[in-house]
Formats: sequence, structure tokens, C-alpha cells
Amino acid sequence: MCRTSEGVYMKSYTIHLIRHGLTKGNTEGRYIGRTDLPLSQEGAAALAKLRSEGEYPMAALYVSSPLKRCTQTLKLLYPGENAVIIDGFSECDFGDWEGKTAAEIAACDENFGKWASGVGEPVTPPGGESGAQFMYRVCSSFEKLVEGMLRSGTQSAVVVTHGGVIMSILSAYGLPKADFYDWMAADGCGYSMRITPGLWMRSMVAEVYGEVPRGLCSSGYEGKAAVDIARKAAADAFGKNKKGKQD
Repeated sequence: MCRTSEGVYMKSYTIHLIRHGLTKGNTEGRYIGRTDLPLSQEGAAALAKLRSEGEYPMAALYVSSPLKRCTQTLKLLYPGENAVIIDGFSECDFGDWEGKTAAEIAACDENFGKWASGVGEPVTPPGGESGAQFMYRVCSSFEKLVEGMLRSGTQSAVVVTHGGVIMSILSAYGLPKADFYDWMAADGCGYSMRITPGLWMRSMVAEVYGEVPRGLCSSGYEGKAAVDIARKAAADAFGKNKKGKQD
């Protein structure tokens, strides 16, 4: 709790960002930004295991990307809860690159390497969404969510969304400050943020204070090792603050 100059105690607010479970496209290494794939059987089973072994936070508000892999994840992790669908939390639209692997895209589009490296002029996937458009959409949606929570006094929310969305939000607003790829999350995992109204209204930043699910993703979850490897590979290949594959 924090005290204003008028002596009124203000609430703090929490937002838990959770990445969806595994899909067949993820397993095959395909770009499936706006492709509306369901969870795979493997993905659903892994989420059930996480839910039984870990601790997912409850909330007053549940929010989801409209895509099946997110709405299904929310239903598995929070059975009986109804989600508010926010289109702005959809993954990036990869246009003509949707459904293809990196090797397939590189074989037919010489601009893919430039897009992946982030070197030189920005590249937009043909028929898709630019990095700037994606970041603006996600950040606008997040700011509207926070403003709505502050106005209504809704103190907690769970948001089930995509890896690229989580990385965009946390690299823009999260404290401590970290690079885009540092916020990668394993399937079914994510981060908890604490919004302090005064700090948010003054600087539009929020404390990232924990991982979700508590007691599991931070210690020993098999997906965590893969994420750590991916973070290092991204940093080595693209350098800091470069845009890479999202799903």
C-alpha cells in the first residue's frame, strides 16, 4: 500500500502474464502468430502437470488473447472462470510467413534474414504486421487494461497470451529493466507484475516480482532449460533488443 499527499491509502494492483501451452506448430518450429492452432495433446498434458504440481495465482479478472491456444490454456488452468477477450493481446501477424519454418521462409524470401537480425532498415513480413505496429498494439492494449483496473478498483488480473506479447510488455514497462529476450517464458509459465498507481501514473513502469506458477518454473521445470538456451541463442545471434520469432 502507498500513501498519497492527501493521506489516502492507495491500492496496489497485480497482473499475472502467462504464456499459452504448446501447439503442433510450436513443436515443428513454425511461425504461427495469427494462425489459430489449438493446443496439442502434449501441450494440454504439460499444462495439466504444471497445474497439479505448481501454484497458479487466482485473480478478480481473467483476460485472454482470442486465439484458441490461449483460451484453451486459460480453461485448463482456471476451470470455471470466464475470460474477457482482448484482440490487442494476439500474437504478431507474420503474413505470408505464417505456418512456415525459418528455413522455409529464408529459402523464398531474402528479407527474412534482415528481419530476424534487426540490422538495417526495418523489414515487415509480406502481408503482415511491422514490429512497430505490433508493439504499439500490444502496449496500447496493456495501458488500457491497467487504466481500467485503476478506475474500477479491480486489484488483480490474469492475462493468458503469447510469448511475443509478454516480452513486449515487460521490456516496455517492467522493473528491473531487461532486454526483450530476457523475458522469454516457457509454455504455461510467465511473470507477476505489481502496479503501484503513483509510480504508474508518473513513470508508467511496474515491478516484476515473481514467476508463474510459483514454486515450479523458477526451479527445475523442464521447459525452463529450453528457454534459457533460447535466450542465449537469441542474444548471440541477434544482439540486444532485436526482434525474433514469436508464438
